Amino acid sequence: MKRLTGRMVGATALAALFASAGVAWATELEVTHWWTSGGEAAAVAEFAKAFDATGDKWIDGAIAGGGDTARPIMVSRILGGNPMGAAQFNNLTQVQDLIPAGRLLDLTDVAKSEGWDKIVSPKKMLDQCERDGRIWCVPVNIHSAQWMWVNRKVFEDNGLTPPKNWDELVAAAPTLREKGIIPLASGGDWQLNLARGVITLSVLGPELNERLNGKGDISVAEGPEMLKAWEVWGQVRDLVDPGYAGRQWNEATAMVIEGKAAAQIMGDWAQGEFAVAGKVAGKDYDCLPGLGFNEILDAGGDVFVFPKNNNPEIEAAQIRLAKLMLSKDVQVNFNLKKGSLPVRSDIDLEDANDCMKKGLAILARPGGLLTAGNVVWTEDTVQRVEDLSAQFFQDKNMTAEQARAEYVKILKEN
Repeated sequence: MKRLTGRMVGATALAALFASAGVAWATELEVTHWWTSGGEAAAVAEFAKAFDATGDKWIDGAIAGGGDTARPIMVSRILGGNPMGAAQFNNLTQVQDLIPAGRLLDLTDVAKSEGWDKIVSPKKMLDQCERDGRIWCVPVNIHSAQWMWVNRKVFEDNGLTPPKNWDELVAAAPTLREKGIIPLASGGDWQLNLARGVITLSVLGPELNERLNGKGDISVAEGPEMLKAWEVWGQVRDLVDPGYAGRQWNEATAMVIEGKAAAQIMGDWAQGEFAVAGKVAGKDYDCLPGLGFNEILDAGGDVFVFPKNNNPEIEAAQIRLAKLMLSKDVQVNFNLKKGSLPVRSDIDLEDANDCMKKGLAILARPGGLLTAGNVVWTEDTVQRVEDLSAQFFQDKNMTAEQARAEYVKILKEN
């Protein structure tokens, strides 16, 4: 969508901005994304509000249905000659084929002039936007999956102490069920895969995880920690309710917020839903990184790419938006609503809540950042493990020892 507004920009600051950019008119820029839950919508509105305040105009192109639905639509539009002004993705890998095709705006000069290499932390967040020494995207947040969210009031109102770790949640489960409260809210499919991954990493800890998934050390899979990981995964079967299968992640989060469920294993994006509901971290809800076992986080997130439009006014607006997304105030305001962590290391976090401060402290600590994901197992092996996990979850007659034995067999056949 390439449209210029017909109004003059009157503010002195904006006039100076446009003059320095060589532009005389404010520009409408269509931005596509899949942020449609309450917390996500509130967060993206911070980007829109800041962009509109410059005199430009954010045209929201939200696509319902999540990333799996939105990504092919966005890529198809870019390749089909109908590019938007900016588009959200999880990482550059999802659109790297657009680079040799000449469909993305090169942001290298912007990154250098703004000093992104000095302010973006962890370094991997900017590295993911680099291909062949050039910068092709803007990282806007740090997301991590390794969290459990707990409704404090559910426990306190029922004479229970809010849990500090997974084991304490399991111990409270019988009392919660007697009160008609679901111990653990969840949806199916990817949410269960996420929970299993969080459980495995949380039980193993960083060193064993790196030995297993970074170096392919089968002895870790044969060890007692992995057996415990399967035992904990088995406990999930008795903590969720029968209606989990068709539930969206934000619906599960809402169950915790409303007190219908006690806890949820979900990435930090769930915190955005608590924020929209007016809940306060440390008072209304707790966040337990690593399920209270091992405080370690991965560092994923979201990025924005800027498709080429062959229009100088559009390109100038794209550059203004790219700079804006990494500005200090916008980083704070957006991430407080999103539930994620800012990618800038030099911003004032006075307004950050307890969970954001906890996450940043973990990432700043030596060993707090997950350094080894899966770098040794083939896609076939990963799929076979996921199938085994689903089988174990559905078949309560299958023991953790049996599941672990089959798991070891799969890895040895990698």
